[in-house]
Amino acid sequence: MDIQLKRGLLDVCVLAAIKNEDSYGYKIIKDMKPYIELSESTLYTILKRLEGAALLTVRSAEHDGRLRKYYHITEAGRIRIKEFEQDWQEILRIYQFVSREDLGNE
Repeated sequence: MDIQLKRGLLDVCVLAAIKNEDSYGYKIIKDMKPYIELSESTLYTILKRLEGAALLTVRSAEHDGRLRKYYHITEAGRIRIKEFEQDWQEILRIYQFVSREDLGNE
């Protein structure tokens, strides 16, 4: 798979993982695991990129005596998910064109 395409898909997947409630790294990985394998190092790179793009915010809170970072989707992050959903429809149409069977109409 094209690395840029995969990067964009993973970004949207992480945003989708936090769209209903704030979450933290380990839980994001756990929630995504049935669908996508994601290492911690990859996740934290994505989270930094999304924070830099203002698609999510980060807050620290104490949990069991340790600070834990919680990630919150911004309105811009929600818009990015909606844009992805619209883009996906176009990708599906392209896939249908590319994968259609040759009907002998040359």
